Amino acid sequence: METSYHTLPCGLRLVCAPSATDVAYCGIAINAGTRDERDNESGMAHFCEHLTFKGTRRRRSWHILNRMESVGGDLNAYTGKEETVYYTAFLKEHFGRAVDLLCDLVWGSVYPQGEMDKEAAVVADEIESYNDSPSELIFDDFENLVFTGHPLARNILGNADSLYSYRSAHLTEFADRLYTPRNATLFVLGKIDIRQVIRQTERALERVRQSLPIGHPRRILLEATDFPLPVSNEEQGRVRPSTSLPQEITLHKDTHQAHVMIGTQAYSACDPRHLSLYLLNNMLGGPGMNSRLNLSLRERRGLVYTVESNMTAYTDTGIWCVYFGCDPKDVAHCRRLVFNELRKLSSAPLGKTTLEAAKRQIKGQIGISCDNFENAALALGKTYLHYNRGRNIQRLYERIDALTAEDLYEVAKELFQPEKLTTLIYR
Repeated sequence: METSYHTLPCGLRLVCAPSATDVAYCGIAINAGTRDERDNESGMAHFCEHLTFKGTRRRRSWHILNRMESVGGDLNAYTGKEETVYYTAFLKEHFGRAVDLLCDLVWGSVYPQGEMDKEAAVVADEIESYNDSPSELIFDDFENLVFTGHPLARNILGNADSLYSYRSAHLTEFADRLYTPRNATLFVLGKIDIRQVIRQTERALERVRQSLPIGHPRRILLEATDFPLPVSNEEQGRVRPSTSLPQEITLHKDTHQAHVMIGTQAYSACDPRHLSLYLLNNMLGGPGMNSRLNLSLRERRGLVYTVESNMTAYTDTGIWCVYFGCDPKDVAHCRRLVFNELRKLSSAPLGKTTLEAAKRQIKGQIGISCDNFENAALALGKTYLHYNRGRNIQRLYERIDALTAEDLYEVAKELFQPEKLTTLIYR
């Protein structure tokens, strides 16, 4: 079986990929995240995700939670800067149950007022847990620095005062505006034929339509026809962030360790340079214990417990950064070591043996990651949502093999210069 695609008359795109096990994954990915909030909607994308589980026109919260759990399945969701995803894992014979529940959640939720204050308290606790974890909080603060003044700078969780002020009508308006079929993808990873996916998704959507009052915005959109293409960034109202100026900021957090982030804006997932940075980032501070930063800062000198580099690619921009935590007295030493590794990569092209070893390692990591079926399903949904294509691992391997030392060198020269990097320090 190959990956199959289909678009329903209402504009909902379906993607179905085969799997080797009887466990299946199904989800709905919506092209709506934190960057799509208006100025008076801080944290609403994430709050809407939480409240979606609190009741629909057909189900109370208990029925939602029990629907997949009662057959041994799992129901979950997450909110990002550019998407919100609802998904479930189950044995393949329960696909009808799964798709019916997901469609009801996304298009039939009522966001009950009686649940909102309770859930606001839950998210407020989540916010405080981040505030108590500087190694996590610094990532949000750093992104806020790099994208200052742009919606991508917003914290996904928002702030507690805003959450307590929201009413059911606010979340309903948010969902009516952004949770549209044309703005979403339904993805399936499992031994399920695309014809079954089409048939049972149409049935599920019809049940949702029948539950909504005539004239309801979501009912109208579910009945609409002739939406051949997904919503574009321009239609979504998304504006690409301008390039920010490098800066260095130190915040006093009264923490035992110092926490340091160094990085800059980078490339979108559509930029051809993105793959070169992907390979450079893996060499520099990826998950392998043989990464250059781990060897330099931890293995050889014992200065840190954690050091890593990360990159995130959005649809129109990206961010790349290095993070480490160390004793406050070692900050300057660790920074010099980081810049030394960056200088090595940006001062001369890699040798052939080094480049081939780096390619071999990252291809192995990609192959092993594909064995995590949940992550593979989520990647399938996100890729098709934003880029209208499926995942092709073999094609990715070929693109990696085609990278040259000069490709990586040009990217390193552009991004890794100390004078171009923003630094955030917690002391």
